[in-house]
Amino acid sequence: MARLLIQNLSVAFRAQPVLKGVNLDVGAVEGRGNEILSCIGPAHSGKTTLLRAINRLDEGKPGYVRTGEIRLNDRRIEDWNLARLRRHVGIVFATPLPLPGTIRHNLTYGPRLKGIHARSELAMIAERSLRAAFLWDEVKDRLDTSALRLSGGQQQRLCIARTLAVNPEIIMMDEPCSGLDPISTAQVEAAMRELKDRYTFMLVTNNTKQAARVSDRVAFFLGGELVEIGTPEQVFTRPRDQRTDDYVSGRIG
Repeated sequence: MARLLIQNLSVAFRAQPVLKGVNLDVGAVEGRGNEILSCIGPAHSGKTTLLRAINRLDEGKPGYVRTGEIRLNDRRIEDWNLARLRRHVGIVFATPLPLPGTIRHNLTYGPRLKGIHARSELAMIAERSLRAAFLWDEVKDRLDTSALRLSGGQQQRLCIARTLAVNPEIIMMDEPCSGLDPISTAQVEAAMRELKDRYTFMLVTNNTKQAARVSDRVAFFLGGELVEIGTPEQVFTRPRDQRTDDYVSGRIG
């Protein structure tokens, strides 16, 4: 089980603060084991920037400055090989981004980069990943057709399966259901709950009902600050901070 430790993390773009002194402990800590942590808050509160900082996606951009420390399994993320870090901490974006090519190619691309080339093993990885993402029954007879021919919900679950194919420890999801219909959203949520036994999830969502449905803990961000973190019941029914109460009751956001 993975542990992600974030200490006094601040991020700015061109001297404009986006995250301010965030401290967060995610995953295998205090006997929790794997978990689904949802990050909620209005637009421009720093949620997506947090995920991108963990995966080092904005490093090298003009004006990007990060201070503080992020550790994966007690090792600073700067000390990880970048490709290996991103295999251990996968990310699924709001808009499905299947690779050009077939469904099979999407699922075997990552394992091939890891040095796996046996066709039988690649086939097993593809099937296992698709089953875990609740997509196998829908695509098993057309693995060699273009991934771009799938529906939006299927493409998003394919992106989840592609992430699973490289066997990560933590899966970050940035508004993965924002463009999906209710049935596809329910399928993605079911996959998350089913997979929690094997992976920790960090979910960025503007849908507070979704956060209440799937989360073990909820973190509320506002203006780049982590205002409050707790169980869904506590955050949504007994918030400790007035700003949290204002957000969940619809007075801000």
